[in-house]
Amino acid sequence: VTLLYAFLHVRHNLEYFDKMRCLRKRSAASFLGVLVICLLFMNLYIEDSYVLEGDKQLIRETATHQLSPERYVHTFKDLSNFSGSINISYRYLAGTPLSRKRYLTIGLSSVKRKKGNYLLETIKSIFEQSSYEELKEIAVVVQLADFDSSWCEGMVQDISQKFAHHIIAGRLIVIHVPEEYYPVLDGLKRNYNDPEDRVKFRSKQNVDYAFLLNFCANLSEYYVMLEDDVRCSKNFLTAVKKVVTSREGSYWVTLEFSKLGYIGKLYHSHDLPRLAHFLLMFYQEMPCDWLLIHFRGLLAQKEVIRFKPSLFQHMGYYSSYKGAENKLKDDDFEEEFFDIPDNPPANLHTNMNVFENYEASKAYSSIDEYFWGKAPSTGDFYGIVFEKPIKISKIKVVTGTEDRQNDILHHGALEVGEKIVGSKKGRQCTTYLRLGEFKNGNFEITDVENKVLFDINCMRILVTKSQKEWLIIRSISIWTSQTPNQ
Repeated sequence: VTLLYAFLHVRHNLEYFDKMRCLRKRSAASFLGVLVICLLFMNLYIEDSYVLEGDKQLIRETATHQLSPERYVHTFKDLSNFSGSINISYRYLAGTPLSRKRYLTIGLSSVKRKKGNYLLETIKSIFEQSSYEELKEIAVVVQLADFDSSWCEGMVQDISQKFAHHIIAGRLIVIHVPEEYYPVLDGLKRNYNDPEDRVKFRSKQNVDYAFLLNFCANLSEYYVMLEDDVRCSKNFLTAVKKVVTSREGSYWVTLEFSKLGYIGKLYHSHDLPRLAHFLLMFYQEMPCDWLLIHFRGLLAQKEVIRFKPSLFQHMGYYSSYKGAENKLKDDDFEEEFFDIPDNPPANLHTNMNVFENYEASKAYSSIDEYFWGKAPSTGDFYGIVFEKPIKISKIKVVTGTEDRQNDILHHGALEVGEKIVGSKKGRQCTTYLRLGEFKNGNFEITDVENKVLFDINCMRILVTKSQKEWLIIRSISIWTSQTPNQ
C-alpha cells in the first residue's frame, strides 16, 4: 500500500514538474511549487503512519538495498505494468526519427568529464566492429545528458563531423532532455553514507537512463545498455543474435554480455517503459547497476544469465564522477572475432544421476554454466534430439572445470544418429554412427558434413567405461552448415 502511495505521488510530482516548467522564472510560482511538494510528502508520511508494519518493510528494504524479489514480484508487476511513455519532450541534436524498426538499439548516455572523453571512440568502435549487413539492423542513440549547453554543442559538432554518413543513413541519433524535466536533484537522502555530490551524481544518472530508455522503447526488438567509454567486440551483433536465438522458448529479463556495471545489459524493448518508470521511481535510492539487479529479480529472473566471452570492454581510465581513476576491466572480453557456435534448438536428456540443479540443459547453453552428474557407469549417456534434421560442420565438447579438473569424461565416445522413433518426451534415434573417442576429457571434430552422409537427428555422448569421479560437461558446441531444406 505504501509503495503504491509512494509511486502515485512520485508520478504526480513528475506531472507537476511538467506543468510548471513554463512558469519557473516566476518566483511566486516557484515558491508555490515547493510548498505543494512539501504538502504532498507530508501527506505521504501521514498516510504511512496508518499502513501495516509489514507493508512499511518494503520501503525500508528498498532504501537499504534489501528488496526481496520472491516476496514482492507480484506486487511490482501490478504496479509497473506501464506501456505508455513518460511525458517529456526530446531535442534532436543530430539525426531524425527512424523510418523503420531495427533489431537492436544501442543506448549511450554521456556527460562532461573533468578528465578524458571517450564518447567518440565508443561510437567509432560500435560502427567499426560491425559489418555492413549488421549496420542495417542497429540504431545508436546518444543522449547528451549534461546541462552545459556549450559542451553539448561542441560534442554535437564533433559527432556530426566524424559520423556524418551514419547520421545520414539513419543509424545514429543524438538527443537531449532539457533540465526542467528533471526531478529534484539537491537535498536527497544520503543512503550508504555517500557524500551529497555523489548522491546527486548517481541520482541524476538514474534519471538520465530512464529518459534514454523511454526514448528507445519503440525503436527495435531489443535494447543494449552501454556506457560512453566502451570498446566492442568484432561482430558483436551476430553474437547477440545467436545467443538470443539459443534462448528461444525460455524466459529472461536481462542477458549480460559484460560482467561490469551496466555495460552490455540486453533487454526486450517491450520492457523498457517499465524499466524507465522503475528507475524514476527509485532514482534517489541507490546506483543504477543495483537497481538493474533488483529489476531483474522483481520480474522473476533469479539467476544472472551472462554470456562468455564478453562482447564489451570498459576502456575509460577516468570516471565521469569527479574524474576519479577507474581501472575496471573485464578479463572475459575478446575483441577479435571468435567462432560462436549455433547450437540449434534441441531436447536434452540423460540417464545419469544429476547433482542438484546442474541439469542437462546447462551444458548446451551459451552462458557460463554446466551439467554435473554423479559417477557415471558404462552405457550411461547424454543425449541431444534436434527439433529439425541438421547438417553439422563442427562439434566441440569440453568436460571438467579449472577447479574440478578430474571431473572429466575419462572414457567416452561421441555419436550422431538418424531415424527418430518414440513419443515427444522419449524420442531417440534408431541408428548411431560413432565419430570418435574423447581424449583428456575433450572432443573436437571438423568437416562433419563430409563424414556423415545423412541428415543428423540426434547426437549423444556415450560413457564407454565406468568411473568413480563425477562428470562435468562444461560445454557442448555445434556449428551447422546449410540445413537440409535450404
